[in-house]
Amino acid sequence: MKSNIPDSDKQRVVIAGGGFAGLNLCETLRKKGFQVVLIDVHNFHQFQPLFYQVATAGLEPSSIVFPFRKIFQDHPDFYVRYGSVDKVLPERKVVQTTFGEVEYDYFVVATGAGNNFFGNEHIANLSLPMKSISEALSLRNAIFENFEKAITASSEEERQMYLNLVVVGGGPTGVEVSGTLAEMKRYILPKDYPDLDFSQMHIILVEGTDKVLNGMSEKSSGKALSYLRKLGVEIRLNSLVSDYDGKTVQLKNGETINCASLVWAAGITGNLIDGFDKDLIQRGGRVLTNAFSQVQGYSDIFAIGDISLMHGDPDYEKGHPQLAQVAIQQAKHLGKNLIRKKEGKQFKPFRYKNLGSMATVGRNKAVVDLPRHSFGGFFAWLVWMLVHLRSILGVKNKILVFFNWVWNYMTYNLSLRLIIQRPLKRSLEEEVKKREEFQDT
Repeated sequence: MKSNIPDSDKQRVVIAGGGFAGLNLCETLRKKGFQVVLIDVHNFHQFQPLFYQVATAGLEPSSIVFPFRKIFQDHPDFYVRYGSVDKVLPERKVVQTTFGEVEYDYFVVATGAGNNFFGNEHIANLSLPMKSISEALSLRNAIFENFEKAITASSEEERQMYLNLVVVGGGPTGVEVSGTLAEMKRYILPKDYPDLDFSQMHIILVEGTDKVLNGMSEKSSGKALSYLRKLGVEIRLNSLVSDYDGKTVQLKNGETINCASLVWAAGITGNLIDGFDKDLIQRGGRVLTNAFSQVQGYSDIFAIGDISLMHGDPDYEKGHPQLAQVAIQQAKHLGKNLIRKKEGKQFKPFRYKNLGSMATVGRNKAVVDLPRHSFGGFFAWLVWMLVHLRSILGVKNKILVFFNWVWNYMTYNLSLRLIIQRPLKRSLEEEVKKREEFQDT
């Protein structure tokens, strides 16, 4: 099978993955004398930090995605291919993809990371993760579908199962989802579902360590925990989920929670590509690289972003945090290094500049860690909004997001509470079967 990429006298850079790392590498190499081939399983870039707002009906999916072909439509020698890279063959300088083989001069792995279910197939099959737009929409569907089911539940126990929501993972995603759901419970859902008693709804955040936002300062972690508790979120620290059967969450300490919606935000693992020596694959499915982002043992294969575990940065001997800012900085640095090599110059080692981290818990509630200062509250919330708004691609998308935020702030009325999924007939059949199973137990 042919990939239909024209031959060129320019060096070809093949990039697997169009997330923050892949996209910024493409931008850095734009019009710099390379032929760039971007391969992704989507034909658009996704702004992951706002997936939770799609899942909780705060934003339209289209407002946080942007088509690759639109971004680079005026870029000569740039080619988008819809598919995935299955294997790299370094001895031939070829990658095998779902649409054929592609030769490369430089190959960059920027495939990011997916959900880590720690080997539990039940959780993998029955929980609701949020690492893509489609998963965020599935979560939105499940949340509102369960409220509809709660209205017609045949028993109080069954109704409680549909009203309970368990969020696993106290990182930024888990904290942001929990806070948003708590505000919806307080201000929005009672208006939509007046025949349900939302005082019976429980939002439970389960975290395996002794604090939320484990990657942030003690001050920010403490503030976030306080915000969540004031919003009514029930916190289970030092707790691990051992299993889930679609109706009951089991914790390792023996506690069980009756719950039809388990939101999984507990860990990530690298989206690996076959062809690398097993010794290069480190903890969390990350590929071992040197300070130039070169995969150990290869001069023309690189890994950047969440998939990369870089050795050589003295400030991060165990690898960099898996954050968007790391991916962006590594991508820009690698692009400049490839340009240097093209000009006959030497590579420069990467050094991460920590610009800070942040998370929002709800309206007027956020925490921000800067290198020498931490703060929270309303000002932190404004900073969080401005940073994210600035980072979204496309003027239209920025306007849409800003309008939605202003409207939601003024009215407490998220207008996207829609259930859009499989045909109703199949859903009803599955619901009858599920209820029969519930009654049997």
